[in-house]
Amino acid sequence: MHYLVNIVRNCLVSVALLGLAACAADQVGVESRAISVDQQAEPAGAAGQEAAASVAHLLPSTGPTYVTLTVSESNNPDGFTKADSHKAAITSGSGFVVSEDGIVMTAAHVAVAKGNEISARAANGRVYSGVVVGINPTNDMAVIKLRGFNGRAAVPSTPGCLAKGDLVYTLGKPHGSGDTARVGSLEAKHFGRAVAYGKFGYPDAMVLHMGTQRGESGGPVFDSQGHLVGMVVSTLSDSSGQSINLAHAIPATSLANFLCSTTTCSSDWNALAAKNMDACG
Repeated sequence: MHYLVNIVRNCLVSVALLGLAACAADQVGVESRAISVDQQAEPAGAAGQEAAASVAHLLPSTGPTYVTLTVSESNNPDGFTKADSHKAAITSGSGFVVSEDGIVMTAAHVAVAKGNEISARAANGRVYSGVVVGINPTNDMAVIKLRGFNGRAAVPSTPGCLAKGDLVYTLGKPHGSGDTARVGSLEAKHFGRAVAYGKFGYPDAMVLHMGTQRGESGGPVFDSQGHLVGMVVSTLSDSSGQSINLAHAIPATSLANFLCSTTTCSSDWNALAAKNMDACG
């Protein structure tokens, strides 16, 4: 699935969705994948190398919270169907664990519809089945429940405490590539206008200084402490389709509100849901 939306904001840009992408260790909480660290955005030079090294140091703790997803339609609207009733895969993308018992979040344009079947590859290489239990197309968020999963969950950050230029990094699997950690920085807390693509979209978004790719939609965004601050939903390009090294992310406060309205959530997520992303502390 791929949409382009033209937006005028000092220049003509387009939003390209990243939804299309693709047993080892027993412990889900141990990262066994080879996650490459990509540092193409600012800071450059020695500062960029230092930033990449700090992200690599955080991967053993944050990597296990990230999963890759393949989505299939189901003949049964509750999503819990026999194997012979599954349909062919319709999308794939990235996601992240928000509860140790297998609650995962991703972008709505990756999950597509409530009841769709999910195959999630975890840090230990195992593939877990699940179902989409909640979806919000107007703010591009979805909640998934995995069966038989028990592993590490992302820790949400205090809202609003990021400032322009602060380091952030994402985890995702670009289509046709391996698992990737992208290092960048916060460009702005707000994009300042709504974005729509088909039946999906979002009223606002954080702007990240990094160039993401297809397959990375739904992936987590972390700060320099390894705390979750958002979720990747799109990348920006100019009118000719060339990357301008910017991406959009749904902030953690919005994620918390939807998560806690859809399923039981932890005290950390409940506290985050009650706060404004611009209020620090």
